Amino acid sequence: MENKLIKYRTDENIGILTLNRLEKRNALNPELVESIKSKLDEIEGDQDIKVLIITGEGKVFCAGADLEYLNKLQDYSSTENEKDSEELADLFLKIYNFPKPTIAAVNGAAIAGGCGLATVCDLIVADDEYAKFGYSEVKIGFIPAIVTIFLMKRIGEGRAKQLLLTSEIINAKTAYDIGLVNYLYNNVLDGSLEVASNLVQNSEFSLKETKSMIHSISNLSVEEAVNYCVRLNTISRSTEDFKEGLNKFLKK
Repeated sequence: MENKLIKYRTDENIGILTLNRLEKRNALNPELVESIKSKLDEIEGDQDIKVLIITGEGKVFCAGADLEYLNKLQDYSSTENEKDSEELADLFLKIYNFPKPTIAAVNGAAIAGGCGLATVCDLIVADDEYAKFGYSEVKIGFIPAIVTIFLMKRIGEGRAKQLLLTSEIINAKTAYDIGLVNYLYNNVLDGSLEVASNLVQNSEFSLKETKSMIHSISNLSVEEAVNYCVRLNTISRSTEDFKEGLNKFLKK
């Protein structure tokens, strides 16, 4: 049965997953979260897809949690609320640890959980005119708990405090200046496809292992990280990707 909450298409070796709750500003609810997770599992097993782009339908990337659903949470038990939080955390971790490079094509507002969704992607490409970023949780007595660790890893503790405590909404240029956004384009999907096309030219093995390496060493001491990377470097030299890539380079 067709899933109307998301759209998915491919462009050669690039997958494009689009949030499709236009009437709700692509806000997250349990059904959408589950739809994204299920599609990620499918894309992970597709050997033809090398890079994944995540974007939003219309003029909004993702407005965060569905307000109608948030209202229902008031009647949830602590156990039910914990389960709901775990589902969102599972989605963020699934994207953060996704073995293929992920790109958030932020075409408009990315607010609260929507900003979190962009933050957990490897790269963020933003529309230089329409993209907006912000964590508005503290305005309604909520805590941006699940996204904080990912935001701190991306822009540091000081910048994270600024965004999370003030709940200010920043434009694409400011987000780029503080390191939240990687690229600015006036056509965000074309820009994302350009970035993705460049990634596809690289070794699939190297992309996967480099991403895994960055995550693995981020909490290690310098000595532990170097020892880990020595072993990884040794392994990489025996791969077919390395041998083929080196031969192509030497022949140029």
